[in-house]
Amino acid sequence: MAAYVVVDIEVLEPVEYEEYKVLAAPTVMAYGGRYVARGGPAEVLEGDWLPNRLVVLEFPTVAQAQAWYASPEYSAAKAIRHRTARSNMVLVAGV
Repeated sequence: MAAYVVVDIEVLEPVEYEEYKVLAAPTVMAYGGRYVARGGPAEVLEGDWLPNRLVVLEFPTVAQAQAWYASPEYSAAKAIRHRTARSNMVLVAGV
């Protein structure tokens, strides 16, 4: 069953954040993931949540998404994201 990682990112250091994007993308693919949405315009349909930069990743399974997040391949990119942005991230199983 597919799994989705949903991230709301507030980029604080845009120039340095570009390095994160370059490093993160190959790690997502290495764990069977793909970008479903990557920072395009978001329209609020209900409520007051206004995402900054919304990213949605799809993985074949929850286990693969968890493995990606904890992987040594992603750790360098993750450190850059933590330094250059504030993030809220959730993992949800698909139906």
